[in-house]
Amino acid sequence: MASPAVSGLSRQVRCFSTSVARPFTKLVRPPVQVYGVEGRYATALYSAASKQNKLEQVEKELLRVAQILKEPKMAASILNPFTKRSIKVKSLHDMTTKEKFSPLTSNLINLLAENGRLTSTPAVISAFSTMMSVHRGEVPCTVTTASPLDEATLSELKTVLNSFLSKGQVLKLEVKTDPSIMGGMIVRIGEKYVDMSAKTKIQKLSKAMREVF
Repeated sequence: MASPAVSGLSRQVRCFSTSVARPFTKLVRPPVQVYGVEGRYATALYSAASKQNKLEQVEKELLRVAQILKEPKMAASILNPFTKRSIKVKSLHDMTTKEKFSPLTSNLINLLAENGRLTSTPAVISAFSTMMSVHRGEVPCTVTTASPLDEATLSELKTVLNSFLSKGQVLKLEVKTDPSIMGGMIVRIGEKYVDMSAKTKIQKLSKAMREVF
């Protein structure tokens, strides 16, 4: 059974979703479910923005919010637990007005402030970004190598990775370097993980030899 706090939050989020999206009332489900408090807020925002065809605009505005909250002066004021909630609400209202954010984004920020959940803002933004990434058919992929790849190798790698995608999916590739893996590569694409690093191969060889000798 849900606790009173959780039930109260659910009602507030549903209210937020419908208040900015009337006369429509049916919730539009995001392409991926994100759990937790941030998931509830992000889902309500996704639903409201989807109904108004403003998903991309809201996504852009949220990225701007993330930038603003990283500014030392703003972070010290807004994220400080000792600052009165009324002062935070006013500061955020002034900020959303100055930035000319849409009512969707403004209402979300104001709701987080009124509910004392501003510290959850980065997580909400991250959850919304995840939903938008899946909405665009993006498949996150991280490739880690011991040294930077040259253009020819990188191009060949992209071709191979794209061959694993389904129709309509788009590869979102991030390449990292980590000298500690000693060679080879580690690939994480979607929920799949393949470790072809020299470090892991050496560890397996060492373990096998210990078992033999």
